[in-house]
Amino acid sequence: MKGPLFYSKILLFGEYGIIKDSKGLSIPYNFYNGALKTDDNPSQEAIKSNESLRGFVSYLKEIDPALVKFDIETLSNDVAQGMYFDSSIPQGYGVGSSGALVAAIYDKYAQDKITVLENLTREKLLKLKAIFSEMESFFHGKSSGLDPLNSYLSIPILINSKDNIEATGIPAQQTEGKGAVFLLDSGIIGETAPMVRIFMENMKQEGFRHMLKDQFIKHTDACVEDFLKGDIKSLFKNTKQLSKVVLSHFKPMIPQQFHELWKKGIETNEYYLKLCGSGGGGYILGFTEDFETAQKSLKDYKLEVVYNF
Repeated sequence: MKGPLFYSKILLFGEYGIIKDSKGLSIPYNFYNGALKTDDNPSQEAIKSNESLRGFVSYLKEIDPALVKFDIETLSNDVAQGMYFDSSIPQGYGVGSSGALVAAIYDKYAQDKITVLENLTREKLLKLKAIFSEMESFFHGKSSGLDPLNSYLSIPILINSKDNIEATGIPAQQTEGKGAVFLLDSGIIGETAPMVRIFMENMKQEGFRHMLKDQFIKHTDACVEDFLKGDIKSLFKNTKQLSKVVLSHFKPMIPQQFHELWKKGIETNEYYLKLCGSGGGGYILGFTEDFETAQKSLKDYKLEVVYNF
């Protein structure tokens, strides 16, 4: 038995900002995926995943049925039979491993589910986001619900504000283009919850709140608009500013050994780095106008191109 595939996602812009109503842009990333499965001869990983699902089932039983109802009996039976989530999505890398699992469970076991094929009004998108937020909180403590939403719909999602999200189109990739958005593998597994705690702690300081509004959110919003319009020149200008703000004010979210590399990108203009997800490890997002130059400059690291300009 193998269920449908659910893909990883990348939040191109909006990490941390969307908690405070900045714009955001999330795109599916088909390089990684996962599916619900049952095997007669499960691996250690499958057994571990199955154990995690047992905890998740208990958690789902407690969710308010007015929000979402599941066929808990079938789900419990399947988990008892050894069902697990078979996934190539790296955990703790900011590409939505728990989001894909949440999407897969909702798709298979939710009753009266909102499907991808119907007319997705803003109300339906917000309802899905609320359901997924509640479901994914089992894994993160506090979830926006965006990762599973992206994984479930497999289309780019534009976040205008907390209560205003829409499916969107993004400019077609220029396969011949020199510019690229890429992932840099930090080689470290990041934990979301501690990073979010640091952010929430910082939010208690007035100076940090002002910086978030006047700099971080301002540049994030501009990056989203530039990207959607295809205004590459302005996009790189704003991404550079965003990269500077993150280096100055989000240091704990950047692994120590990448501080110099981050700074080097800003000084040479060969590439600009930004957080991918909550940071602390996992992937770091890179933007460059010339991927070959960036590759030479970052030759000691594994890079994966996500999007070509």
